[in-house]
Amino acid sequence: MIHGYHVILPMYGVWLPNDPRGAWSDFVWKWELLRYGRASKTLERRELRELSAAEIQQRDVAQKRLRYPPVVLTGLQAQSIGQGFAHTVKKSGYTVWACAILPQHTHLVIARHTYKVEYIVNLMKGGASKQVINDDRHPLRAFAVNGRYPRMWAERRWKVYLDSEEQIETAIHYVEDNPIEEDKPRQHWNFVTPFQGLAPGHVTYH
Repeated sequence: MIHGYHVILPMYGVWLPNDPRGAWSDFVWKWELLRYGRASKTLERRELRELSAAEIQQRDVAQKRLRYPPVVLTGLQAQSIGQGFAHTVKKSGYTVWACAILPQHTHLVIARHTYKVEYIVNLMKGGASKQVINDDRHPLRAFAVNGRYPRMWAERRWKVYLDSEEQIETAIHYVEDNPIEEDKPRQHWNFVTPFQGLAPGHVTYH
């Protein structure tokens, strides 16, 4: 039985459908990117440091063909995203067991809910985007037209189903340690609920 999800949300432009690190897509929809490689759909991910110099160069050139520059968050923008997540979690009654908001992607460990995880994630991304705009911190605000902002998130996301306490705890530790891997301090968010194990037959519904 699925009890939770580990979700990774990349920012716009940092993880392309033909990214040599792996991607979700079966097809490269933008012809501007197709010349830099076919879709690289895989369940496995490679770290940037694992790529060859040629692969990194190919990725960098492809990014320059995007409509907007890749989004890399500042600390203040990450704070706004966290506040947006907090509002959404409180309003909708979701349970988040871990969160790490990094410059190019965000990790979440989310308990199972009556709604599908894709719906939960879309609401949380929407709440975060709204807060960033309200705080006048949108990373692509220079490209806004008539009050409409480009998406700061990638369209897709990675998700891993968690069906045991061990898997949930492993995902939580991974997310909590992720900022340290990027030489950043451990993060603490007020909307995160400490995981205290699963009761027999437990399913987290609200």
